[in-house]
Amino acid sequence: MMRFSTLVKYPADWMTGGRGDHGAVLTSRIRLARNLRRHPFPGWAKRDQRTAALELMRPAVEALPAMKDAFSQELGSLSPVQKQVLVERHLISREHAARGDGSAAVIERRQTFSLMINEEDHLRMQAIRPGLQLAAAFSALSELDSELEKSLEFAFDPTLGYLTTCPTNLGTGLRASSMLHLPALVLSDQIGQVLQAVSKIGLAVRGLYGEGTESLGNLYQISNQSTLGESEETIIRRLERVISEVAVHERNAREKLLEDDPSMVADKIGRAYGMLRHAHIINSKEAINQLSLIRLGGILGVFPEETVVLCDTLLMDIQPAHLQLHSGRKLSPEERDAIRAEIVRCRLHSLDSPDNYYPSHEPKSLSDPHNPGDA
Repeated sequence: MMRFSTLVKYPADWMTGGRGDHGAVLTSRIRLARNLRRHPFPGWAKRDQRTAALELMRPAVEALPAMKDAFSQELGSLSPVQKQVLVERHLISREHAARGDGSAAVIERRQTFSLMINEEDHLRMQAIRPGLQLAAAFSALSELDSELEKSLEFAFDPTLGYLTTCPTNLGTGLRASSMLHLPALVLSDQIGQVLQAVSKIGLAVRGLYGEGTESLGNLYQISNQSTLGESEETIIRRLERVISEVAVHERNAREKLLEDDPSMVADKIGRAYGMLRHAHIINSKEAINQLSLIRLGGILGVFPEETVVLCDTLLMDIQPAHLQLHSGRKLSPEERDAIRAEIVRCRLHSLDSPDNYYPSHEPKSLSDPHNPGDA
């Protein structure tokens, strides 16, 4: 089995993967909730019952072909920092990290699959893919689910579908979501109406780390809310259609901003560059918000295209637990802010000033005040 240090040594495949939809859709995630038949839900189970369920599920999960050489660990044997690193990588939930004995995580070596054992449900399986690939993620996870059903008996009702701890997951047990980067919609003050329209058709909009978290760095998570009465394919098709529409709105907003207010765009990106290249102390929230604008610069052609992947990797590496893992010790908030600034300065060292670049599709519109297109 893989060691923790090996698992986190390299970025996940989905962090450095495809960049469809002009960089608006970062990742797609499918999660399935399953429970064992004739076993009490984890929240109601006694310690020995949770342990019995774990001992039944963990070998079955580890035996999956996709989980060859995977990382497999009981949460009680992980340090608080190690658990938080897995949360920051979206490999386990905050709720799962709070659990100890009787809970475990089994994570595929490239981090494209992650299975949480004894979280809110007995089993929460997820697949993550880069860009807008909800259907592909579901297809891959569905294969794992079918394999597990050969060795585990899941709680299933012919009328209600899969039985889950929370009624909102009843039926398919499916939660599908995509993480979107929407800076142009935010800068043009259109984000409110777009997200309101998404909510009106029954989809949920959340922040960077899901339910109850704020949106940082212009990042928004859009997911389904209903799991009962519709097939998985129907839910995913609707979600992909809506996310594609939001991505189009973001692309249009970028083009309109460049056309109507190129100076403002140049100012925002330039200020972010100046801050990140020269700051010696920076907190997590400010760093994420400024990196969002550098990422926008990479998409617009202000910076080289590889800047987008650089920002995606940095967004993970500057999180508090990642910094402490990198340093090999517990850090005070002040120490984290200093180390974070140092890492960002180092990684962006070779990134030339935005004055040296122009958007590839709109030459000089960001820097030439005499360009008629700026009027």
